[in-house]
This record gives sequence, structure tokens and C-alpha cells, in this order.
Amino acid sequence: MTPTQSGDDEARDARIDEVVARILSRQAQALSSTAGQDRSGDAGAMEREARAATRRVDTSASDRADISEVEYRQVRLERVVLVGLRTTQSEEEAENSLRELAALAETAGSRVMDGVIQRRSLPDPATYLGSGKAKELADIVRAHEADTVIVDEELAPSQRRGLEDVVDAKVVDRTALILDIFAQHAKSREGKAQVELAQLEYLLPRLRGWGESMSRQAGGRVAGGAGIGSRGPGETKIELDRRRIRARMAKLKAEIARMEPARRTQRGARRRGGVPSVAIAGYTNAGKSTLLNRLTDAGVLVEDALFATLDPTVRRARTADGREYTLTDTVGFVRNLPTQLVEAFRSTLEEVGAADVLLHVVDAAHPDPVSQVEAVRAVLSGIEGADRVPELIALNKADLATPEQLAVLRTAFPGSVALSAKTGYGVGTLRAALEDLLPRPSVLIDAVIPYSAGSLVHRVHEEGEVEREEYAAEGTRLVARVDEALAAAVRAATAPRADE
Repeated sequence: MTPTQSGDDEARDARIDEVVARILSRQAQALSSTAGQDRSGDAGAMEREARAATRRVDTSASDRADISEVEYRQVRLERVVLVGLRTTQSEEEAENSLRELAALAETAGSRVMDGVIQRRSLPDPATYLGSGKAKELADIVRAHEADTVIVDEELAPSQRRGLEDVVDAKVVDRTALILDIFAQHAKSREGKAQVELAQLEYLLPRLRGWGESMSRQAGGRVAGGAGIGSRGPGETKIELDRRRIRARMAKLKAEIARMEPARRTQRGARRRGGVPSVAIAGYTNAGKSTLLNRLTDAGVLVEDALFATLDPTVRRARTADGREYTLTDTVGFVRNLPTQLVEAFRSTLEEVGAADVLLHVVDAAHPDPVSQVEAVRAVLSGIEGADRVPELIALNKADLATPEQLAVLRTAFPGSVALSAKTGYGVGTLRAALEDLLPRPSVLIDAVIPYSAGSLVHRVHEEGEVEREEYAAEGTRLVARVDEALAAAVRAATAPRADE
């Protein structure tokens, strides 16, 4: 990460902190107000208008030369307002959820302007928020000239349409937001097909009124077209009827199914070669790719953004005693990961179920890492075989966590290892713990391999554990532990020593 990127990330985090604090402060004031202290009067509207005016930049052609390129890029971003609902959540949980939603929105390429949060036992069936809070939201949307409202839950189609009618702006829910991010970050052919399938499954029951929603845009101000919710299948799919969408979904499923044998073949080849596998999983932005780079020098993209890695990356590593194993960096998880994505990426997630060890990377400095661990485990519980894979929890970003935070996590997750993939602290301890969990070859061989079969000696060194190596006139004597397949290859190429 460059110094410029680091500065941008800090500015983004500070901006999110400011917005979240403003939203929570507004909610606290609302809760403490009496029925006669109505905050929706002219004074409140004037205050919001004045606050929004400080953020506006005129982007007309005549004035554009008066602002910097950075300011112009920022004003071109899709302006969004966040919406949260507190039902049974604590104040801390509500704040963490809102902060994550803001980070997701900015990862999607938007700029978070403001938001509202309401405490009520159940969402309103018509507009999600109560009528008074929905009108307050409309005022905030107008004051900030926002393009989009993002709701921190999946909405029923009728709720989305009802809220749009009140706020007169595009409304997207958490599921559509996450699907949009996946659409931007998918790079491989398989990844793109998986994301498009998930988006179409989400879109199919929501066709009615979706085209009208996409038309609620802020003209040319939003960069990249219609903004959040419009990427992936795109606007051309909006006019498709259900029959044509189902036909496209069937084609995508067949395409993904054709790619699966190649993945199984690669996985099988690693198995036949006796190479143990480690699947790296964890909440999005926990530092999985950084750790993969630290363990293997893989050179995988490292970006401080949610879902920066979608396509699985497989790299090879070696234990201290020379054994080879693979590390697979899987897609990041998030709370309430859309079921459409879980199904679409099932073949990718099956890498976890087929692994010998699960390396679960946790952001130890996050305000609520335990709930993130629970979110990851909830998704993996639906993957066949994942519950049988030994789990090693890596408490990453330990350099940013307090001693008290680490103590709590060590208690919650016995056997976990604290480390910093960025600085290298604790990585050696993690390697040792990981190597202890890797399966060891079960067959002990003691054989003299002819010098003409040098490639077989190389395989034993690569795939087995060599305990002794000697050189004799007839060949190389190896005492080693290998798997059954390699032991059979050794037996076929050589005869055991007569004096043993």
C-alpha cells in the first residue's frame, strides 16, 4: 500500500466516523425528545440545508475549472444516505453494523453523506421505516441532494417501492449493495458468471418496478452510469421478462457446471500428489491476502477494501522440515452474506470442505471480532465437509489491537495465534502451529533408489518427510515417511535392502 493509499484510507475512515457519529447523535436526541419537541420543523430543515450546502460543489461546465481534480472526482461519486433499524440490537452492535454498511457503500464507489437509524420492534411492512422517520429521511435526502438510499437489510419488493415513493430517490438494500461490489471485483470468467447468476436470482422476483427505480438518478453526476445496483447484468437486463432471465440463469448454471470439473481435477491432482491443502477463510478485509503474501511471497493484490479478493488464489508453501503444502485464499465473508452469493460461489467455497486445515483469519483490532467469527462459521456450516476440517484461528492485526482485546480473544478462541501479517510479528508461531495440524505421511519406507530414478528421490523430498539419506554404489538410500501412493511408486522402482 502506497502512502497516498494510506492517506486516502485514513480520510475515508475519518469521514465514516463523522457520519456514523452524526447518525447516532441524531437517534439519541430523538429518543430523549418528548412528543412536543418535534425535530422536523423549519429550523431543523434549515439546519440540514445549511449543513448540506457546505458540501456542495457546482459541477457545471463554467465552474468546473474552479475546483480541483480530486474535488471533481468526489462530487461525481454517487451520494448515498444510510438507513438502519434497531430491533434487538445493542447500541454498540447498531454502531458496528452502520459502520460496516458505510464501508460497503464506499467500497461500491459512493460517498456516504448522512443517514438515519430508528428503534422499533419490527420493520414497517409498507416503507420499512415508520412514516415519521421516512419523512425525516426524505428531508435528509433532499438536503444532501443524495442519489441513493441504502438500507442495512434485505427489503421486500413492496417495501423498496414504498420507501422510494416517500424519499423520491433510488433505494437499494444490503443484498443489492454486496452484489454490486462483487460485480465490480470479479475478474475471472467463473467469478463473473457466479456473480451474474446471483444478481439475476436476486432480480427475478423484483422485476416489477425495478426499471422505474433505476430511472431515479441524479443526471450525469454519478460516475459510472446508474451507480449501485446497476452493475453486472446491467440495464439491458431490466427489460427482460422472467422467461428470458430464467433462460440466462440456466445458461450461467451450465457454464459454471462446466468449469467445476477443472477445479475438481486440480484439487484431485494435489491430493494424488500427497500435497496437503490449507484453506484461508475469514471476514472480508481481515487481512487474508496480506497473510497469504507473508506465508508464500505470492504477490496477491492487497487492498484496504471489502471483497478485494473474489477469485480463489492457490499458492504453494513449504514447512520448516521441507514438506510442501498449498494455501488457497477464498472469498471474504460478511454478516448476512446474500444466500444467492453463497449458492453461486458454492463450488469456490467447497475448497474449504476439501482442505486439510482451515486457517481462519480474524481482525483482532475490530470492535466486534467475535460476531465476525460467528458470521464466517455460519456460512461454512452449510458447506459439506467444512465441519470436519481442523480450524486454526489467526488473530491478525495484533499490532493494532490492545492487550485487553487480545486477552479476550485468546480466551474466546483457545489455541489461537496473535500475529501481524503486515509487520511479520507472530508469523513464525503461526507457521509452527499450522505445520502441526498438517497431515503427516503414514507409510515408513527404507529403500535404495537407483540413481537413474533421481526424479523419484526428488518426489520423496517434495512430498514426504525424509528421516535419513545416504549414498551408496547402487543408489540413494532413503528412510522416509510418505503416503501410500508414493510408497507404491518407490516399491515399483526399487527393491528393499536385503540386510533390513
